[in-house]
Amino acid sequence: MPNKKTINTYNLGVDIGSTTMKVAIIDDNNNLIFSDYRRHNANIRHTARTIIGAMYNQLGTCRLRVMITGSVGMGYAERLGFNFAQEVVAAAEVVKQNYPNVHTFIDMGGEDSKMIFFNEGKVPDIRMNGSCAGGTGAFIDQTATLLGVDTAELNSLAEKATTIYPIASRCGVFSKTDIQNLLARNVSRADIAASMFNAVAMQVITSLSRGMEIKPKLFFCGGPFAYLPELKKHFQRLLQLEDSDCILPDNAQIIPALGCALLAKTECQKSTRIGKLIYLLRYADEELTLNYANQLQPLFSDEPDFNNWLKNKTIHNITTSELIDSEPTEYYLGVDSGSTTTKIILLNKEGKIAYSYYRRNEGDSFNAFYNAMQQMRQSVKHPENIIIRRSCATGYGENLLKTAFNLDYGIVETMAHFSAAKAVNPAVSFVLDIGGQDMKAIFVENGSIRRIEINEACSSGCGSFIETFANMLNYPVAEFARMACFAHHPYDLGTRCTVFMNSKVKQAMREGASVDDIAAGFSYSVIKNCLFKVMKLRNISELGNHIVVQGGTFRNLSIVRAMELLTGCDVSFSNIPELMGAYGAALYAIHNS
Repeated sequence: MPNKKTINTYNLGVDIGSTTMKVAIIDDNNNLIFSDYRRHNANIRHTARTIIGAMYNQLGTCRLRVMITGSVGMGYAERLGFNFAQEVVAAAEVVKQNYPNVHTFIDMGGEDSKMIFFNEGKVPDIRMNGSCAGGTGAFIDQTATLLGVDTAELNSLAEKATTIYPIASRCGVFSKTDIQNLLARNVSRADIAASMFNAVAMQVITSLSRGMEIKPKLFFCGGPFAYLPELKKHFQRLLQLEDSDCILPDNAQIIPALGCALLAKTECQKSTRIGKLIYLLRYADEELTLNYANQLQPLFSDEPDFNNWLKNKTIHNITTSELIDSEPTEYYLGVDSGSTTTKIILLNKEGKIAYSYYRRNEGDSFNAFYNAMQQMRQSVKHPENIIIRRSCATGYGENLLKTAFNLDYGIVETMAHFSAAKAVNPAVSFVLDIGGQDMKAIFVENGSIRRIEINEACSSGCGSFIETFANMLNYPVAEFARMACFAHHPYDLGTRCTVFMNSKVKQAMREGASVDDIAAGFSYSVIKNCLFKVMKLRNISELGNHIVVQGGTFRNLSIVRAMELLTGCDVSFSNIPELMGAYGAALYAIHNS
């Protein structure tokens, strides 16, 4: 009889974290024969299919003992029937077997950080961060977004730094203020990048050591340490350590997965054919049924329903006109100088928009406005014929611009937005404006403002709330919002702040929610946070029947629709929601000319 072909059995460790999936396969001699590390962008099944495909191409038919870990891994381990190990236990196994002289272990992931203290003859002392995202990879990602670079570029920037500035590392929300202030002071991006690494190192050391002595040898692991060498240098500088005191292994980014593979070799009694894994992942929709109860009403039943809604939606189109420079022509300038963006509108005497401008101001309101006006003048052949009859500023930089450029008027932001809302709907009863980091709610009675609510320290009802998570999952905000429109089972993420929402998103991923369902959940949460968390609304009837929404966030139609479903009212908006502050300022300039 012919000999049966021998099928090799290997040990597979899988680490599914909040932002990445890591895989390690070792043979029974502990040789690493396959590894992978990639962002999953909340699409766990697709990422797993891709990795398993690469695994099969390299190893062929084999059997695998499987152990899973990670903040998102538990739910998948349970549904697939595989063993689960807590990630610090898995990581500690690598140290125990391969690095017996290590005293302190520091691991940094996408949204968590861990420190383990090893003492001979004692149980390892394990410390983890709580609900705060400070001192994590997500904090680093948010800084990269603020600086307009990818995460890898932060490292090369930090290498050129000459000065370290204090930056709050409690969370991305509070750090934005510090970073924007540094940008406004023309501090170099190199110094900001290095200052951020310093803040991360300080946060991890102070929040996790808590009285324990951090002494060599130190073992560093996690994606940030693997791909950002400058980060490790800041830890060494703060702890006054030499290179010889530290270990950064070749596979620092997959240590918990490698630990799982080591544990699988001794603790998993059963093995699974690689073909069975491919089958489970290929037919995931049948095998992994949704098991979460907190589902919300879909924003739209299907794409035709969305298209029909959009066709019948009353969108107030503010008319435009050509910017005439062939002869002297008078215009009215409105500028909304916000904390993160600068918006400009030129109206002609009929109130039509002849020119508009919207850009991030990189923390420099003065130059943002100056460059906008220069760009406008360069767009015509005869700029001397563009005559600004009256001008009005509003927003964060109102006083600065009014004084520096001798503008005619300044107007309180809420009044600018109220004037613009009345142009959309003269019977307006409630205005909700959601910007990048602020929110304004205006209650109107008998044509006059009755009450105004603004957010103070909380950013959970703002555009940056959804932008942060879209970026985290590696989707453009517009695509993220469009996906939300067609979600079948929106996941109820509740009303939480940006930091605490991380844990809710991880729970959703563990329970099998798709990216579409998570995106739809965010659209609901933006409005819920505004109405019920920030404004503490008790009764929807307070809003009246004529709601107008504005601000760049409402470019996302999923959020407009969530507002309608949560209030039961038809909602009005314009074709320029992100420019309404500038439009209101320009209207003020016309009416006071």
